[in-house]
Amino acid sequence: MAKSIARDPSQAATSAAPDDKAASPARARKTALSATTRAAKGGGRHVTPAPVAQQYLLNAAVELFHTEGVRAVGVDAVVKRAGVNKMCLYRQFASKDELILAYLDEMQTCSLQRIDESIARRPGEPGAQLLQIFVDLSERASHPGYRGCPFVNVAAEFPDPEHPARKSVVNYKAEVVRRFTELATAAGLDEPAPLVDALSLVLEGAYAASQTFGPGSAPLRVLPTVAGQIIDAALAKVTSPA
Repeated sequence: MAKSIARDPSQAATSAAPDDKAASPARARKTALSATTRAAKGGGRHVTPAPVAQQYLLNAAVELFHTEGVRAVGVDAVVKRAGVNKMCLYRQFASKDELILAYLDEMQTCSLQRIDESIARRPGEPGAQLLQIFVDLSERASHPGYRGCPFVNVAAEFPDPEHPARKSVVNYKAEVVRRFTELATAAGLDEPAPLVDALSLVLEGAYAASQTFGPGSAPLRVLPTVAGQIIDAALAKVTSPA
């Protein structure tokens, strides 16, 4: 499967997303149409290269799946948004399920990249690095159109634990827990699990609050404070005398 450009899923529905480096489907279609026009003028038949078509389709899936839901969006909507035909889609993805898995792979790449960028902002300070993850999430979740965690959304749509999409959710959450565990251990905790579990609960609660209370709501504004209190309480045990 060809690798596509990374995209910020938390801002998939926000046109002014600051860290969205993906070319929009509209721009992709314009490029494809320009190439088609040139080919027509030259008497040739334009065929969109497979990697380019795959990128158009994946960009379209990112926007539609994240904003409208995976089950609610059919392949017809994806190919229309991508500016290609259905045959082109099935040349790149054998089924809708395969497209969903490609979408989740894309989401995992850019979601973990955002967490790693938060960690990199506070080098050598594992406690502060943990907090920075929640500070940055609070900021992102304040943007209009924020749709929460794509993996939480997909988990709600695919309750069967054996479904490949659900397994992708489990794999992604395990990566987040691994990062929390590494930072908590680096901060000096011999038993990091209680802190990791607490932060995982706060993280999932923040995603839910972004959709129930709304982006930028009061619960999201206090997210850094709540996470900071939990982190400080856990790390106080590291320096406190026995």
